Amino acid sequence: MKITDSNVIRFHLQILHGITVRSIEKRKERPFIGGSKIFGIPLENLTRKYIPEFGLVPCFLVDACSFLLERAGTVGLFRKSGSLPRIKTLRAKLNRGEGCLSTALPYDVSTLIKQFCRELPEPLLPPELHAALLKAQALSSQQDRTSALQLLSCLLPARNSSCLHYLFDFLSKISERCSENLMTCSNLATVFAPCLLPPPNKAEMSEGRLKLRVLVLHTFTESPHLFGVIPKSVMDTMEFLINFPLLKHPRGGHRKHSLKVKTMPWIPATSKVKPAVSEQSKESTSTEKPTLRRSLGLETFPNVLMFRTLYALCRPKFQA
Repeated sequence: MKITDSNVIRFHLQILHGITVRSIEKRKERPFIGGSKIFGIPLENLTRKYIPEFGLVPCFLVDACSFLLERAGTVGLFRKSGSLPRIKTLRAKLNRGEGCLSTALPYDVSTLIKQFCRELPEPLLPPELHAALLKAQALSSQQDRTSALQLLSCLLPARNSSCLHYLFDFLSKISERCSENLMTCSNLATVFAPCLLPPPNKAEMSEGRLKLRVLVLHTFTESPHLFGVIPKSVMDTMEFLINFPLLKHPRGGHRKHSLKVKTMPWIPATSKVKPAVSEQSKESTSTEKPTLRRSLGLETFPNVLMFRTLYALCRPKFQA
């Protein structure tokens, strides 16, 4: 039986928040598309750059966001559209691999970022998660909403997670200059909702459903540090399972349990785990647990049925 980190995340979502998540379908391998084209190209075929803390992010997104951060005070950034003829020229140059952003205008570059996200073959937030994201946003308490959305962000494929985390962190920095640019987290979420959470049909375009989509993005833009971070409750579950009696090999002549707990190695090129702290800082924060990001690839979590079975078998021992 294969054990994956997504199983324990789904377990928490189902038990704590009543949210059942559809499995994200494994995408068919697509042939590599060479060249420098940027728009309408799958993430895996884009030239990407490793950014510490975030992971592999498309080079175009890094360059465009860095350009706009220097002009973050521009009024109506992302709300006001750029010039269509200029944008068409910029797209053509970018698809030929020409560096042309340094001389572009802020409104043109912000429009290009929205077009880039909207024209990806598959949305950065996979359709399989849309219903769960909206259900999470509809929960009664703010704490539950934030917790559920954080858990859902940990289920994203690594390449999507890296790109979105970088984008939300960038948008958060833009919102910090809202006194100048008039673009709050809410305004930015409204602008990016059609790009990141597009409604699949007319039934999903009602005012209430669109508002939920905006609120989902508002949460991630306001708190990008939570995006893709495995919560403490999941970490505690992992620790419980590692020390669970039935997961340990019995001594003596007893037959070994067939379940193996396996930890995947850390791959620096795709990991978003923060650098290890020093021994001195570990001593000063011994009561705190480090946060782990989805891209670490831990495989130490059971599915729901296994968790319930193990807990039921071991419960009398705990009560004794």
